[in-house]
Amino acid sequence: MDKLRAVEVKSGADLVSAQFACEMDSRDSLAHLRSEFVVPKVNQVGGERGANNGDKECIYMCGNSLGLQPKRARRVVCEELDEWAHKGVTGHFRHAQQRPWVSYREPVVAKMAPIVGAKPAEVGVMNSLTTNIHLMLAAFYRPTAQRYKVLIEGKAFPSDHYAVESQIRWHELPANAMLLAEPRPGEHTLRTNDILDLIAREGASIAVVMLSGVQYYTGQAFEIARITAAAQAAGCVVGWDLAHAAGNVPLRLHDWNVDFACWCTYKYMNSGPGGIAGFFVHERHTDNSDLRRLLGWWSHDQRTRFDMTNEFVPSPGAAGFELSNTPILTSAALLGALQVFELAPLQKLHQKSVLLTTYLEHLLLARVGSHIQIITPQKHRGAQLSLLFASERVFTRVFEALTRAGVVCDERKPNCIRIAPVPLYNSFRDVWQCVDTIYSAVAR
Repeated sequence: MDKLRAVEVKSGADLVSAQFACEMDSRDSLAHLRSEFVVPKVNQVGGERGANNGDKECIYMCGNSLGLQPKRARRVVCEELDEWAHKGVTGHFRHAQQRPWVSYREPVVAKMAPIVGAKPAEVGVMNSLTTNIHLMLAAFYRPTAQRYKVLIEGKAFPSDHYAVESQIRWHELPANAMLLAEPRPGEHTLRTNDILDLIAREGASIAVVMLSGVQYYTGQAFEIARITAAAQAAGCVVGWDLAHAAGNVPLRLHDWNVDFACWCTYKYMNSGPGGIAGFFVHERHTDNSDLRRLLGWWSHDQRTRFDMTNEFVPSPGAAGFELSNTPILTSAALLGALQVFELAPLQKLHQKSVLLTTYLEHLLLARVGSHIQIITPQKHRGAQLSLLFASERVFTRVFEALTRAGVVCDERKPNCIRIAPVPLYNSFRDVWQCVDTIYSAVAR
């Protein structure tokens, strides 16, 4: 907030004015990154086709659900389609762009590893998020008579809940094997100390702690380092669902000693709808022969994979957890998207994200504060703010107004709207227009 105030004083523009938003954009050293993306028009996303706004770019504040299309993603996918057309099967080994398909994972994980704070050897790319969670649990969830519980959030994303629930049934364990961390009565978010207290009380019975890096509904960013250390000290394996964290908040998975993690890449990494997922396995586990992981052809060491001996030799690192050959077209979209991250230091992207979200919060409180409750904690969050409206009627009126105006964000009924300004492509003017639309709707 101090930086925003400093610009207000220096520019003379009121912080809640459109002029101030334009001033911030003029000072934004990352503003050029927006040109790397295709931004839909207002009328393409369901907005009103007015005389003045239908063909304008929409205000896209939904990167927490699906990121915008990077132009480089299209280019790289088209290059792979051309390779397929011109090379056929030989594209696995001969490639005009020096990306032979047989080793396509390598440039992908090399670019993705810094974003999650990992060594490239600790990162893999395969399948979708929930499939990878199951594969990680197959290796790391080894329940015993004494230690058999899995700790997750009480309001985890349904896919995580179902995955853990089905794993427990698969092992023929009782329903109480799912241990739920709940907020205190009247609160929306989980206090870190409450999580640590729960681990201290139940740790001897917990096999796996698997929470979200960023909670999908509230936008709360969990203290991964503290929780991981406490859970491991209690003898638990610790995994993280980073669907809403990867590409959003700073991560240091290797340094934090996380056992495993999984994430989708179509939100803040912008790989496209249903894009291929990523996963992390700490290097201390990757060559552990005691892990009963599920295997496939691509788990075998690439140096002897095509000898077809049926005598398994694991690939070193996270590659040894991958099952099948890399899906090229979905990986190509991800590769193109990851190239954009190399155009700016991750620290600068995070700094802009903090500014955008702080600005969004200030405008909301200043202009519509009496109509909303922001349930995302100030201290622990990423790009997303979750707003609760006083009534379903006001919530519906606001969301319909946003849609008409071509402001794309996310609703969770009965009364929650999630707004996520993404530093790669959102501007301060985007934030101002979003809040101005909300203000106009509640002022009616």
